[in-house]
Parts: sequence; structure tokens; C-alpha cells
Amino acid sequence: MNEKQYTKLSKFLSLILRHQPEVIGLSLNSNGWADVNELISKLTSSGKQIDFETLENVVETDNKKRYRFNDDKSKIRANQGHSLNIDLGYEPKVPPRILYHGTGQKYEDSILKTGIEKRDRHHVHLSTDIETAKNVGQRHGKPIIFEILAEAMYNDGYEFFVSENGVWLTHNIPVKYLRKI
Repeated sequence: MNEKQYTKLSKFLSLILRHQPEVIGLSLNSNGWADVNELISKLTSSGKQIDFETLENVVETDNKKRYRFNDDKSKIRANQGHSLNIDLGYEPKVPPRILYHGTGQKYEDSILKTGIEKRDRHHVHLSTDIETAKNVGQRHGKPIIFEILAEAMYNDGYEFFVSENGVWLTHNIPVKYLRKI
């Protein structure tokens, strides 16, 4: 498989493991895990040529570390970003003083009025560095970056979590904790 094919497969896995497993008739458990053999079988039946080695390569080379296997590699799940009702089992963590959120400029006015909301996702995604936030923002047009006063939010009772791939998560960010940079 070439790089373009891996990217296409990774995006399809994202759809399946984060949003619509029913597209291929896949079942996820309450924690978002799918049986690897069932996933490969259902992907193959839907016209995607994949074997375990290819799946393993997609998981290991995904630049955003979106997926993970369980210890014996019999199950797989997405690390975060689900629109499905699942329990990822995250425990609350103390965040750094500042985190960052990147988005498109077209959302700026709305964010400055209502804050950042998770909408149809489980959490708002945050990064520890401006460059990552900028890269995320570029997916939505001209990027803008918000500095998040995470320590102040935490001190005011808001919960934060960290996914297996290092993405910081929270449920929403009120306007008073935002600073456009």
C-alpha cells in the first residue's frame, strides 16, 4: 500500500471506530473496542483489502496516534473523538496551566459568544503546544488559536482528561477561560 492508500484506510477506520461502525456492520463494546478479526472480516467484506499486518501498520504509523490495540492485539479502538455513546474510561487529571485549541477563523465569533462546546463529540480536544493547535485549525480553513486557561478552569471545578495519545480533553470551555492568540 502506498501512503495515499494508508491515509484513505486510516480515515475510513476513523469513521468506523469513532462514528459509524454500522457502515460495515461492526459491533463496538461499551468502551469502544472492536474485535480485530471481526473488523478485518467486515472491512474485507465491504471491499477493503486488509490483513492484520496492514491494520497494525496503520495503527503504528498514524501520525495522530488515533488508534490503539489492547495488550494482546485482539481488540482495537479509537483513542478519542467519538460521536458514539461509549465510555473510554478516562480518569480526571490535573491539566497544565495553559492548553491550546485550534479551529477555523469562521468559528471565531460563535466561540467568543458561547465558548467552545463539544457538540456531537464526547469532548473538546486541546493540545499542549501552539503548533499542534495550528495544524488542527488548518483543517477548518484559516486557522485561529485560542489559549485555554486550563488551570483556572480546573480550580473552578472543571474536569480534564488525557487520551492515550496525549490529547487533553474537557467537556466545554466557557468564554471567560479563552484568550485568542
